[in-house]
Amino acid sequence: MAIKKATIQQQVAQALAQVNPADRPVVTIQAIAGPSVWLMSMLGLIGQAFLTYYFITLTEQAVVVHKASRWSNRPQEVAFALPPAQVGAMISDVRRNTLWSSFRVLLPGQPKPTRMNVHRIWRGEMDHLLGLLTGQRAH
Repeated sequence: MAIKKATIQQQVAQALAQVNPADRPVVTIQAIAGPSVWLMSMLGLIGQAFLTYYFITLTEQAVVVHKASRWSNRPQEVAFALPPAQVGAMISDVRRNTLWSSFRVLLPGQPKPTRMNVHRIWRGEMDHLLGLLTGQRAH
């Protein structure tokens, strides 16, 4: 299981190269979609069923969202590939917290925005990603 951030970023870059060898990652984050991570953790395995793990990468050409394996923490299939200009308008409700920050993104085919929870080890990358997509600086 990949735990180190640099290893995870390398695995995501390799997965991106398989899909589009001409594209390069700019910034990658790991996000957990679903309700509060705190609440779901208290519910144990039942709570985990309500969470989906993703890697969100801004590349030179697109925003690529990979599903992530719960067990190996490796990127799996590409769930979405969207134009960066489109994604900026889909992001709302950015909240920076001590351990778990979050933002909402309206994913294609979803009736309402999905909450993306981001652990503090990815906060710098989250701020960079959201700044590039929305044009707003982090607070």
